[in-house]
Amino acid sequence: MSALADLRVLDLTQVLAGPYCTMLLADMGADVVKVERPGGDLIRANPPYVDDAESEAYGGYFQSVNRGKRSLELDLRTDADREAFLSLVERADVVVENFKAGTMEKFGCGYETLKEHNPQLIYSSIRGFGDPRTGETDRQGQPSFDLIAQALGGVMEITGQEDGPPTKVGPGVGDIFTAALNAVGILAAIHHRERTDEGQYVDTAMYDCMVSLAERAVYQYSCDGESPTRQGNSHPTLFPYDAFEASDGYVVIAAFSDGHWATLCEAVDRPDLAADYPDAASRLANRDSLRAEIADWTRDHESVEILERLDGRVPAAPVQNTADIFADPHVHDRGMLADVSQPGADEPMTIAGSPIKMSETMPQPRGRAPLLDEHREELLGEETVDSGREVAESDD
Repeated sequence: MSALADLRVLDLTQVLAGPYCTMLLADMGADVVKVERPGGDLIRANPPYVDDAESEAYGGYFQSVNRGKRSLELDLRTDADREAFLSLVERADVVVENFKAGTMEKFGCGYETLKEHNPQLIYSSIRGFGDPRTGETDRQGQPSFDLIAQALGGVMEITGQEDGPPTKVGPGVGDIFTAALNAVGILAAIHHRERTDEGQYVDTAMYDCMVSLAERAVYQYSCDGESPTRQGNSHPTLFPYDAFEASDGYVVIAAFSDGHWATLCEAVDRPDLAADYPDAASRLANRDSLRAEIADWTRDHESVEILERLDGRVPAAPVQNTADIFADPHVHDRGMLADVSQPGADEPMTIAGSPIKMSETMPQPRGRAPLLDEHREELLGEETVDSGREVAESDD
């Protein structure tokens, strides 16, 4: 029995933020029904593919964040499909959508309407700037993507090299962090419903979530009135906490405690540095010269030698690429690489596993992503299928 095995989620989202949120729920056992627009999720066709784009049903982007879901293609602009959707709402626990504010109302499926059909419904939205129901602003209705959210939320301003331009964080944190927080909100709303029988609206905005992600910049500005900016891989208040070039790549070293600093100085045969800079304040005040001292040592050694010298006594690690991650036994032992079948390909596709680990109800990807409209009959039944097709044909 999975932790969320009794949960039915209607997922009207597409691309990344919404699908990642419902993917987390699906990995924990929820029955996630992906209600797709005519033609399906916009990123179904996005590469890469295992072998051949012509023969495979979808690319890696769609596979990764839609694994373990069921698919139903509906056009909410038509009466028949709208009625089919409302019938599903009556038996659902959660509805998740990431349209612009007001779009579901245009379909006649806004929160207030769905609440009439299911008073205990948890209705969740993911938008760039939130929903007026939880706080109205002049930005609502504007389009937003991960890049926009990272720029507005201050993440780009504090990411990158000191002498370089504002830099986007590699993974789409504007989408993924928002998605994770939305899943937390949904589960909190379910807990509230269990105590009160009361459904509610859950809303996470990408801009809001990036402000939350950059929380350190907020309190720094509050304390000293200066806007934090880029400083490479270093930390504003901890040293050493940085990346250092080795002879064959890069390593990171986090030796900011007095004990770790002393051990690092011993490992690099520089006990004088430990004696001259025994506390955090003295190290921060001389961080530039001390960084140069450590860097001079790391450049003359291979990554493996540096790590052996530190021998687990100082927090340190190599900077790995994805090939390194695939070769790391830890990643396999933790179930963080999962193979799922790829329709149209002879070989499976490897996707990231679930990072949430539980002793009794272990989350995991529950099979491949669905084909478009693959589960229509089991979700709606033959009668609904036939009536929906008749309406569609008459509309043509």
